Amino acid sequence: MSATPRRLAHPAFAHPFMRAEDDDDHPREECGIFGLWGADQAAAHVALGLHALQHRGQEAAGIVAYDGRSFNSHRALGHVGPNFSQASVIAGLPGHAAIGHNRYSTSGDTLLRNVQPIYADLAFGGIALAHNGNLTNAVALRRNLVNRGSIFQSTMDTEVIVHLMATSRSRSVVDRLTDALGQIEGAYSLIALTSEALIGVRDPHGVRPLVLGKLRDSYVLASETVALDIIGADYVRDVEAGEMVVINNDGIHSQRPFPKTRARFCIFEYIYFARPDSISEGKSVYDARKRIGMELARESPVAADVVIPVPDSGVPASLGFAQESGIPYELGIIRNHYVGRTFIEPTDQIRHLGVRLKHNANRAHIAGKRVVLVDDSIVRGTTSTKIVEMVREAGAAEVHMRIASPPTSYSCFYGVDTPERSKLLAATHDVEAMRQFIKADSLAFLSTDGLYRAMGEESRNNDRPQYCDACFTGDYPIPLTDNDEVEGGGRTTRLTLLAERGR
Repeated sequence: MSATPRRLAHPAFAHPFMRAEDDDDHPREECGIFGLWGADQAAAHVALGLHALQHRGQEAAGIVAYDGRSFNSHRALGHVGPNFSQASVIAGLPGHAAIGHNRYSTSGDTLLRNVQPIYADLAFGGIALAHNGNLTNAVALRRNLVNRGSIFQSTMDTEVIVHLMATSRSRSVVDRLTDALGQIEGAYSLIALTSEALIGVRDPHGVRPLVLGKLRDSYVLASETVALDIIGADYVRDVEAGEMVVINNDGIHSQRPFPKTRARFCIFEYIYFARPDSISEGKSVYDARKRIGMELARESPVAADVVIPVPDSGVPASLGFAQESGIPYELGIIRNHYVGRTFIEPTDQIRHLGVRLKHNANRAHIAGKRVVLVDDSIVRGTTSTKIVEMVREAGAAEVHMRIASPPTSYSCFYGVDTPERSKLLAATHDVEAMRQFIKADSLAFLSTDGLYRAMGEESRNNDRPQYCDACFTGDYPIPLTDNDEVEGGGRTTRLTLLAERGR
C-alpha cells in the first residue's frame, strides 16, 4: 500500500495496515530518522538512508522535501524499497533538503495519518518533524491543548510538539521549538525541516541516538552511522545529549537549550537495536556485542560441544562466547530472510509452527551435541521455547541457553516496544522458573555489572548510572507522567494512553 506524492495542503486520510502478530519475541525499536541539507536530489539520498535504517521501523516510511518554494511529501505503509524505488516518486520530491522517517508503532493499527514526517503550516511558514523516541507526558499535554482548542489530526505524540510550537509566543522557529521541547518529558531524537534550516536535537539525557555526517558540502543527520555509509557521507560526530544543531546555508550552529544533566544513552542499542556495522557513541556495535559474549562466557561457563547463535541478533555475542570459552562456533540455526513480518498465519496450528518459517535447525551440526544457544534477550519467552524445542528435535544431547543481557524485567517507556510488565517472563519468573518454561537444560543471563564491564566500565555506578538500563533495573531516568497518572487512578484510561502513544 502506498500514497502518491502530494502537496502538503490536505490532511492525510486513515488507511489501516493489517498485520498478523509474528513470533519474534524481541523488543522493537520504533523509528529511524534521516535528514539532509544542501544536496541535489536530497530525497533520493534520504530514501537510501531510510533503507539502511529499515531495521529500526518496518511498518511505514515517509519523506518530506523542500525545493525552495514548497514542501512535498510521500508517506506510505510498508517498507522503504517498494514505496520509494520508483523514479516517479523521487521526482515528486524535488529539492535540496529533505527528512525521512521509518516507523514501528507500539500499539493499534498503523494509519497513514500517523506516518511521519508530520507537516504543518504555522505562522512562520512550513515545518516538518520526524521523531524517534517517546514523550512520557504527551497524553497530559495533548489533553491540555485540546481543552485550549487545538485540533489533532493524528494519535502521534510528535504532533504535540507541533501544537506547542504553534501556540508559542516566541518569534523564531528555533525559539518556538526550544519553547515546545522545554515543556515535554521523554526520550527523543528529533529532526525538523523548515524553509531556512534543518534542525536536529537530542533529549537532555541523550537516550535515543543521533549522528551528524557530511557529504561534500552538505550535512546529514541520521539515527545510525550505517545510514551515512550508504550514501558515502563521512561521520563527523554524535549530536550530544541535550544539544540542538541548526544547519543552514551558512553552515552548522550548535546550541544547548536545556539545563545540563547526565547522559543516559540506551544500552539496548548495543545489545540489539543498532545494526552491528554502526558506531554508536564512539563504540563499534559489533565489537561491543562480541565483548558482551566474552563476558557472558566468563560469568556463565558450561561444558558443551558447540556454540550456536540464535540468528541474526545473537551472532556477534555468540562469536565472543565461542572465542572466550574455546568451544567451536557453528551456524546451527539457519534463518530464512525471505519471510516478511506481514506473513498471514491463518490458523492456530500454523501459527504454532511460525518459528519454522524463520528458523530451521542445521541438523548436521546439532545431532548428538551439547549445544549452547546464545541470544540477545528473552522477553515473553515464546521464541526461546520454540528454538529450544527445535534444537532438541534436531538431536541435541543437551541444550543450554545463554542470554547476552540481564533479564528484561521492566517495560520501556522511552521509545522501545516492550509488553506491559505482567507479560515479561522475567517479571513473573525467577531464572530457574524461566529455564523450566523454555525447557532448557540450563539458563543464564549476563549480569548488569557484566554488561557494564563489556562496555568498558568497571561496573554499574548505582549512584550515577552511565546508561539507561531501565528495562533491566527499573531505574527510569525520566519521569513517567502519563503512566503514573494511569497507575495513580487518573481519568486517563490505559486504553486511551496506549492509543495516544503513537509514534
